[in-house]
Amino acid sequence: MSGGTFSLLIIGGYGAFGGRLARLLGEEHRLRLLIAGRSLEKADDFVFDMRSPKGGAGRLGGNDLGAWLQAVAFDRDGDLQEQLTRLRPDLVVDASGPFQSFTGDGYKLVRACIDLGIDYADLADSTGFVAGIGGLDAEAKAKDIFVLSGLSSLPALSFAALEAMAPHFSRVESVAAGIAPSSHVRIGLNVVRAIASYAGRPVALLRQGQPAKGRGLIDEMRVTIAPPDVAPLASRTFLLVDAPDLALLPDRFAGLQSTFTGVGTEPQALQRLLRFAARLVEIGLLPSLTPFARALQAASHRFAAGAHRGGMFVRLGGLDHQGRRLTADWSLIAEGDDGPFIPVLGVELLVRRLLEGRRPESGARPAAGELSLSDFEAAFSQFSIASGIRLEHEEEPQPLYRRILGDAWEKLPPTLAAIHAGGTRLASGRARIERGGGLLSRLIAGVIGFPPAGEDVPVAVRFVAEGDREIWTRTFGGKTFRSWQAAGKGRDRHLLVEVFGPFRVLLALVPEGEKLRLVVRGWRFCGIPLPLFLAPGGDTYEEEREGRFHFHVEIGGRLTGLVVRYSGWLVLE
Repeated sequence: MSGGTFSLLIIGGYGAFGGRLARLLGEEHRLRLLIAGRSLEKADDFVFDMRSPKGGAGRLGGNDLGAWLQAVAFDRDGDLQEQLTRLRPDLVVDASGPFQSFTGDGYKLVRACIDLGIDYADLADSTGFVAGIGGLDAEAKAKDIFVLSGLSSLPALSFAALEAMAPHFSRVESVAAGIAPSSHVRIGLNVVRAIASYAGRPVALLRQGQPAKGRGLIDEMRVTIAPPDVAPLASRTFLLVDAPDLALLPDRFAGLQSTFTGVGTEPQALQRLLRFAARLVEIGLLPSLTPFARALQAASHRFAAGAHRGGMFVRLGGLDHQGRRLTADWSLIAEGDDGPFIPVLGVELLVRRLLEGRRPESGARPAAGELSLSDFEAAFSQFSIASGIRLEHEEEPQPLYRRILGDAWEKLPPTLAAIHAGGTRLASGRARIERGGGLLSRLIAGVIGFPPAGEDVPVAVRFVAEGDREIWTRTFGGKTFRSWQAAGKGRDRHLLVEVFGPFRVLLALVPEGEKLRLVVRGWRFCGIPLPLFLAPGGDTYEEEREGRFHFHVEIGGRLTGLVVRYSGWLVLE
């Protein structure tokens, strides 16, 4: 760092991840950003776009460009000593890849940085590359520089999450992690090539405490990503991918029994086709999926469907300090286009630390554990990203809503927590009821037993815990109807299931300030799944107002119109 300016060379600087890193750091006036790649023309175009009023330069796309930008050509297969000496960077960030395809001396660039005394970091997701970087540790220490590999979602963020959960355990027996990209995000070709390279190939992991071979993009695990504070992603299957965590975890936890890292893409039908193709590789009918990488990338773009949301999870299982079985889940959901920024946040945090004079220890190592979860959470605040941890003890019965909400339970206003405290309880109050006038809405209301319309109607609700479910008996005036609620299981995990007669409605519990919103995420009739866009919906929430529990429930749909709307207050007796 000379003259108060820190020189950062981003190799792959105009690519999917390098470009996002440049945009995050673009407002930093202390930076000299060298946007590098094999094509000087593409680098020039990117820098021009960054500098243009519509280019979205600077943090989160603002036009507050303060960094000094320069487009440079950089060929990792060329004379690295000459190129690095000429460019004189303080830090080299390799955001190119795919690291799985590096042949010969895959660490050629790293060695050149060490020889010249230049700090180095990368976004590598290759197990072999990241796990092997420690072989250069002595050389890096001799030059008093740091070399950090894998400063990305896996393993930097995943290890930050597991380190936050690990203190709850006396013994960790299983670790699983996965990424669920939004189907609307245009995945880069290098990422697709990396995934295709191990489709149908053996992937080293742990099973029953022993080294074993999984099957890339074939072995699977179903997970619902559900941070405590937001509506969960749709439950999905994650296919096994080769990630650095699989090699690093056995050294972190003695006695670890099983490991898994996966990707869960939407639409799931397209992922099932990918799994079928991986099976063809496994049995030898296809040599590899790598030649089809462009076609796979095009298909992922063409068939984008569903909500524009992505996510990530890390799950630990084992024993707590009292010897009870414990499962800890860290989940993250990113809205819209914010998800693809997550893999570069670790590098952004590193650069900002360096600008403050805070250097990592010298040496070469994987970036696992280099940053804390609180570091990442501070970076999340600039995005529409929600994350949180759920702890579940198998032997510890908890109230239904507390089990589903996890850590978010602590944020509930006192009157809402009291209503949902479990056991048998009775509450009474007053309500206003509206009914729909359509034939179908009246038929449904009659089948379920909804009360007739009325103003200032006396209401009583009796809650009875029965096994793993709660029975709600509501009496409006002289009209009574019942439903029962339970925690969803399997693909409905982290959702509230409410059953009205033949209808089963799946609800996400979403705290929002003083309110607890109930958001419909699915429904079934006599066990048959029905289209979500036809599901009964409406503005349904609970809130604390003037020291009382208030409720507002709307049930209606596209086909029925309004079925019933009732609102009012309750006080526990």
